[in-house]
Amino acid sequence: MQNKYIVITGASGGIGEASAKLFASKGKNLILVARRENQLNDIKASILAQFPNIDVVVKPFDLSQIDELPKLYQDLTQYPIETWINNAGFGILETVKEHDINRVLSMIKLNIEALTVLSILFVKDFADVDGAKLINISSGAGYNIAPLATAYCGTKYFVSAFSEGLAHEMAMTGAKLQVKVLAPASTKTDFAKTAMQDETVTYGDDSIYFNKFNTAEEMADFLYQLYASNKVVGMVDYEQFTLSLLDPQFKHLYHLV
Repeated sequence: MQNKYIVITGASGGIGEASAKLFASKGKNLILVARRENQLNDIKASILAQFPNIDVVVKPFDLSQIDELPKLYQDLTQYPIETWINNAGFGILETVKEHDINRVLSMIKLNIEALTVLSILFVKDFADVDGAKLINISSGAGYNIAPLATAYCGTKYFVSAFSEGLAHEMAMTGAKLQVKVLAPASTKTDFAKTAMQDETVTYGDDSIYFNKFNTAEEMADFLYQLYASNKVVGMVDYEQFTLSLLDPQFKHLYHLV
């Protein structure tokens, strides 16, 4: 699998960018997907300056164009893919009564619809491929109810349940594809500025909401640990900000099947 490709969506910053650089350091070829082409090209140049022997494919694309996702998928599967990482997403931190409905629908489209379509397409083609992995990025908010994040939690609960359900399906059907889900805690990226629509939001001791956090690089390392493990869930503790590698967390009604 060494010469195959890792696909990372939402790769133009934050956890996606840090993960791309870490996988590159492990000798993995990369396909980087995001809207911001300039940032993707800068990341590609930075990676190749350090690791000139790998291949980095840049694919500028707006994942909210749901009807175009099958075409994107077909374009990317011309490359020999090993792992698909659905990392793209954003949050909204405010009370529900403050929500702009169109913004919430955009969050649902990216966090749920795009991830679901790409996951299903990948499962259809890679369920019986040795070494193939599908990793979806959820959140600790996909296993808990967080203040000011009701709708966001709902989208991430879907990601967690959908991913764990897929992992169960793979096991029950004897498929070779490994499906995993990473649940980060607060991570120092542009997430907070986007979620609160406030460029002045800071991380650190003086922050109301983000006084404790992991760095994007730490989260990329957690992602790699999950990738390399035989576990399904990578759960980051909200108090200690450490990683636990776990079996599926939701109850599975296997006795009804």
